[in-house]
Amino acid sequence: MSPDQKLVYNANQIAKFFRHRPEAQAVADTADHLKKYWDPRMRHEIVKLLRRGADGFDPIVKKAVTDIAVDFKDHHLHPVVPEGEE
Repeated sequence: MSPDQKLVYNANQIAKFFRHRPEAQAVADTADHLKKYWDPRMRHEIVKLLRRGADGFDPIVKKAVTDIAVDFKDHHLHPVVPEGEE
């Protein structure tokens, strides 16, 4: 498993933990976990992966990563979520 795949896998595991909650809460809780416990470099990398269109993201993770992307000073990193997946 590549380092990129590990990031996606780990983020998906977090989303899986919160999946039993209503979707908006699961997204918020996943984003909160990423903000609190992931190193900024890891968060930056997962934002870049989503922006590049990497495969395997849970829909909850896609939304959570989009939410955390606005925390970066480089707002050009804000990922573009494909239409219909908002």
